[in-house]
Order: sequence, then structure tokens, then C-alpha cells
Amino acid sequence: MHRSRIAVALIVAIAATLTAAPALAQDTATTASATPAAAPASSKAAQLDQLYAQFWEEQLKLNPVMATFIGDPRYNDQLPNMLSPDYIDQTNRFNEQWLAKVKAVGSDGLSGQALLSYQIFVKQQQDAVDGEGFPGELLPIDQFNNIALMAVQLGSGTNAQPFATVKDYDNWLARAGKIPALYDQAIANMREGVRKGIVQPRVLMVKVVPQLDAVIKDKPEDSEFWGPIRNMPKTFSAADRERLTAAYRQLIADQLMPSYKRLRDYIANDYMAHTRATVGLSALPDGKAWYAYDVRMQTTTDQTPEQIHAIGVAEVARIKHEMDLLRQQVGFKGDLKAFFNYLQTDPRFTFKSEKALLDGYNSVYAKVMKAVPRDFSLLPKAAFEIRPVESFRAKSAAGGEYMPPSMDGKRPGIFYVNTYDLPSRKTWDMEDLFLHEAIPGHHFQISIQQEQTGLPMFRRFGGFNAYAEGYALYCETIGYELGMYTDPYQKFGQLQNEQFRAMRLVVDTGIHAMGWSREQAIAYMLDNSAMSPTDVTAEVERYIAMPAQALAYKTGQMKISELRARATKALGAKFDVRAFHTQVLDDGALPLAVLEDKIDRWIAAQKP
Repeated sequence: MHRSRIAVALIVAIAATLTAAPALAQDTATTASATPAAAPASSKAAQLDQLYAQFWEEQLKLNPVMATFIGDPRYNDQLPNMLSPDYIDQTNRFNEQWLAKVKAVGSDGLSGQALLSYQIFVKQQQDAVDGEGFPGELLPIDQFNNIALMAVQLGSGTNAQPFATVKDYDNWLARAGKIPALYDQAIANMREGVRKGIVQPRVLMVKVVPQLDAVIKDKPEDSEFWGPIRNMPKTFSAADRERLTAAYRQLIADQLMPSYKRLRDYIANDYMAHTRATVGLSALPDGKAWYAYDVRMQTTTDQTPEQIHAIGVAEVARIKHEMDLLRQQVGFKGDLKAFFNYLQTDPRFTFKSEKALLDGYNSVYAKVMKAVPRDFSLLPKAAFEIRPVESFRAKSAAGGEYMPPSMDGKRPGIFYVNTYDLPSRKTWDMEDLFLHEAIPGHHFQISIQQEQTGLPMFRRFGGFNAYAEGYALYCETIGYELGMYTDPYQKFGQLQNEQFRAMRLVVDTGIHAMGWSREQAIAYMLDNSAMSPTDVTAEVERYIAMPAQALAYKTGQMKISELRARATKALGAKFDVRAFHTQVLDDGALPLAVLEDKIDRWIAAQKP
């Protein structure tokens, strides 16, 4: 059971702390052994498509929260105990059996989409199998991967769980009734982690207690879980309104709040004493191998932590030099450190209100959309909107994040903007952040991928961080082409955020492979960027909580930028940037090596 998260949050769910594949309802080993490996390519492709469809259906049935987040409502009343030993054993068998089943068909003779699908499926299932020995279930909660906060998001009525019909309301009653067992299992797993010496860093868990305190309320009416009752559709009958109101009051008072209190009290009064002062994954049993696995999975490369660290050091130096050139361009007289301080402290770079911040992003939205047709011919159909991060999670959330649209189109793609600690949110950070999280970054990439109805479902709703986050960071680098960065301070924002991702290569590997302390990592980031102490602290603690995830961004961006430069050089006047972007986007998320092979084939096909 490996410990990982999909950073783009394709499935931002409780299940994100586990492997992406759930348990299999039946034994598939015999079917796998009977598969004819020597079938013709067309027959193989059809056979594999059937297997992928079966895989997807079984995955959704046994990972119902994942189904909810993609907009499939069939299992909205279900919540398996995804932290239990039985579920984890089933999941491991599922991964092994499906890998064997598809590999038994083989890839000989496959081409085009059939070959891509095979390569992607085998890659993701092999990753899952390789991670089975790493006990992520013993570290079920931290300030970022918090199942208790995810439950609040689902039950508040503002997220993926729908609350439009009486059946929707009854679905949540059934699902939420299973939450206490999940929290009790989390406590049992943490106790087992204490016994085995596999525990969270103290610096993470001290952030979890206030998160839980913010959720716990004496009166059901004061709880975030009361939102669906407060906003109940007026079309419901009087009898349904009365029944549901009473049922939700009892659910919150008698089941949910006691389970939150148990979880909170265990963490604060027992687990906290056993947490560790170290922060790196390598400090845990088999932690060095665990981190090396996470690096391979998150980057989809074979680069070692040491190689990535060296690349990061070089990139930080390069970008810092560009920052200094920009400092000279705007006529700032002090040194670069003073320039960083100026950008953080001068009132001209702050928003006057939450409304001003949201209005600013909506203005960027309009500006970008005017320029998009120059660089992109493949556009998503999904709707899009901008919202502030919910108050109950804003303190530990990133400055901006993206929630994909639902499969049925009823929920739009959402760019969440964090308005907590408003003075730390800078005007010069707007354009690059929007390009990354929204358009043409995550909203384009994820929505287009989901809308590719000819692809197997596991590809439409799957992902690889190095591709998804690398593409989004690449989108920041093309801001000039999209009419952005006409203000040099907005260009500084782009450099700042590229530096931010380059520093991650240094800091993440430093923390988890080289023994860096939290304080050392914070100091490094403050010395090499204009990030605020608030943002730096939150980011460093994110890297502690999510080993190697932050490596995906710069790794992927450098590969996509390299491929564009390669195509530009090879094709000369024939190079069409819109065609290049279509090639990058139209097959969805790919491992970087698979993307490189695809672009090389495209380049070769364009040559006379």
C-alpha cells in the first residue's frame, strides 16, 4: 500500500491516501491465464478495450468516493473502510491480478491509441504493485491528506456530493453513517504505526488538531454538515423536510461529532506524544527505498533524488539571475534580497479586499480568453468558474487549486483562490497562477482529457503528476504569447513561481533524502525567492506531508519545453504551436517517456 496523491486532484477524495485501484469483486487470475497472447492486433485491441471497461466498472463499484468525484452517482450512498486490512489486501490482489491480466494479452502488434492505452495501464498498475510494501495506511492523516476535512467538504453541500433530490439527501445519510468506522480505523492504524515506529512528524500533526477543532460543534445547526439542511430545496415536501432535518440532526449529533471528538482526542492526547522530531521519509523504516519509489512514481522517470537535487540547484541559480535582471529593468536600487522584501511588503502589491482579489482574477480570465485562439485550437467544452477556498480549510490550503468538472457536466471546473491572510496574496502572483491552475493549464488539460470519449475511462479520469503539473507549469512560461506579463511585476510573478518549482527539486530531495530539517528548507526558500513566510512554511510542510509530489512540476515542464524546442528546431517554418499543443493535450496524461515518443513520431511525420 503506497502513500501517494494525484497533485492535480483528478480524484480529490478520501481514497487519495490509498492506491487508486480498489478491490476486485471476483478472482481474475484464471481469466488472465486463459487470454490468448497471439491474437491479431485488431482483436487484441478490442479485447483490451473490454478489459479496460471491466476494470473501470469494478474500480468505481469498490471505490465509490472516486465515482462521486467524477460525477457518477451510482454509489453516492457507499463508503468502504478504505483503511482496513481487508480492503488493503483486496486492493493489492486487485492490482496484481489486473496487471497480470492485461500483460497476458501483450502489446505485440498494437499501435496508435491501443498501444498508448496498454503502456499507460501497465505503468499505473505496475506502480501500484511496486508500492504495496510501503505502509501508507499507517500514516492516514496529516494537515494536507485529512480524511476528516474531505468528509466535511463532501457533506457541506458545496462539493462533489450532490444535494439536489431527496435521494441525494438519503444517499449522504447512508454514506456519512459509515464515517465513524473509518475514523476508528484511522486511530487503530495510527496505534499500529506507533508500535512499528512509523509515525508522522510532530510539525504536521500539530496543524491537524486545530483543523478538527474547527469542525467540532456543540450544536448540529452550527456544523458545516448542516449546510444541506440550511439550503434544502424548497420543492421538497413538508414530510421530507421534517424527516431529513431530524435525521441530519441525529447524524451530526450522535454519530459525526462524537467520531470527530474521538479522532481529535486520540491525536492530541495520545498520538502527539509519539510523533517524531524528524521530517524526512528516510527517517522511517525502509524510508530511503520508500522515497526512491515515490520519486519514480511522481516524476515517471528513473532519476535519482541526487540527480534531481543537482538539476534543482542549477535551475535555482539560473532563475535567480533572471530575477536580478528584472530588478535592474524596473530600476530598483537595492540588491535582490531587498527587492524580494519590497515585493512582499509594499502596499501597492496587496489586495484591498477579498472582492478585489476575486475581481482581479476574473479580469485575468477575460484577458486570457481573448488570446487563447492564437495558441490553442483544441478547447474544452466544460464550464469554468472562480471561487474562494472554503474558510474551514483555507489556513492550510495552497494559494490556488483546481477542482475538475464532473463527468456529466453539472459541476463546472472550479479555480479555488485562497483569500486567507489576504496581505500574503500578491497582485504580481495573479497571471501566472491563473495560467497554471485555470486556463490554459489544469482546466484545459483535465477537461479536454475527460471529454475524450474515445479513450478508455481509466485514461479519461486518470493522471500522471509529471505530465499534468508539468503541463500547467509550462503554461506559465508561455504567458507572453497569451498577452500576459506586460507589467514587469507580473513577469516577476512568473519567474517567482518557476523559481518556486525549481526550489522544490532542491528542498523535497533535501528533506527526504539528505537529512534537511524543516528550518533549513524554509531558510533556503526564503533566501532564493520573494515568497512570504506564510507561504514558505505551508509549502515546506506540504513537502514533508507529500514526499516527491512536488518534484513532478519542474520535471514535467522541462520535458515539455524541451520537446517544443526540439519540434521548433526540427520543423522550422512548418512548426505550428497550435498543432503542438493539440499533440500534447489530445491523448490525456501520459508518462513523460511515452509523451516524448509520441512527439518524436509527430515531428517525423511532419517532415517532408
